[in-house]
Amino acid sequence: MKKIFLFFIILLFPLKVQAISAESYVVMDYDSGRVLESKNENKEKLIASTTKIMTAIIALENKDINSVRKVGDEVLKAYGSAIYLSLEEEITLKDLLYGLMLRSGNDAAIEIAYHVSGNMENFVLLMNQKAYELGMSHTKFVNNHGLEESDGLANTSTALDMAILMRYALKNETFREIIHTKTYEAKTSGKTYVWQNKNKLLQTYEYNIGGKTGFTKKAKRTLVTASKKDEKTCIVVTLNDGNDFNDHKNLCENVFNNYDRVAVLDKDSLVIDAENPQKYYIKNDFYALLTEEEKKEVRIDFQIDSESQNEEVGIATVYLKEEPIHEEKIYQNLEEEPKKENFFQKFLRWLFKW
Repeated sequence: MKKIFLFFIILLFPLKVQAISAESYVVMDYDSGRVLESKNENKEKLIASTTKIMTAIIALENKDINSVRKVGDEVLKAYGSAIYLSLEEEITLKDLLYGLMLRSGNDAAIEIAYHVSGNMENFVLLMNQKAYELGMSHTKFVNNHGLEESDGLANTSTALDMAILMRYALKNETFREIIHTKTYEAKTSGKTYVWQNKNKLLQTYEYNIGGKTGFTKKAKRTLVTASKKDEKTCIVVTLNDGNDFNDHKNLCENVFNNYDRVAVLDKDSLVIDAENPQKYYIKNDFYALLTEEEKKEVRIDFQIDSESQNEEVGIATVYLKEEPIHEEKIYQNLEEEPKKENFFQKFLRWLFKW
């Protein structure tokens, strides 16, 4: 009788579900890279200043962060959001990166391009090459700041591709430190700047660890963020979303409330072959965010070439609902056979022993 009563209660008073206003979005598990929730994840859209995530990573991977840039005439091309650099001003790449990510400075972006690659064109080549390496198959960069060009060309990507990029960027400790900074003071050859981070979630959502905002009239509001609670880290990307800050918080809260972080592969305790438990091993742990139901649907398949004389002998594949979600290489412990000594070597060993 109670079950029937509850059924009618649910019909009369349905659970309130937070609607996501984004045209496209992705929620990704940082550990596994698995998409937990999405809408139009592969729809190509303008990405505005979230472009600067790639700009920052290219700079961090290709130039000394403490190197100094003297601002040149190219800065006069900048428009839109800026940190208001002056001609001939000397500023470190580190400070340019903080101005780029906290204040979305388009002048900072231009100076970074010229400092790292000599011009915008060469810098954009590095951006597109990195996108290709990361498997961002629906992404095309034409500049490193995210504004639409005068000829109509603009940076395009998808919610999924930008989540892939953010996951990669978060592995860089300096990048994480920059986007997590709420206030930053920079001293250059002629000025002192104090910048507040435009990412409001850093102020309003205790679990947010950083991100990048973006806006143009054509792209509308774009936002890429990451949040962490109890070792669970979720990445959220929203494109064309007028309620983006609230949506990011709600989407992450859903993850934190409904998923557990599970050590699916533990390199220290995983037994690959029960008969030879010390023979095979993996080098990395693999964690994944899983619901209670999903935990029951995980299995691991081991493919091993037992005749191989190489250190690498196979693959451990993790399946969720019969879909592969991760692969880890399997290695074997190679025991070296003792080298046989000839008569002369035995004689020398006997001689020196005495």
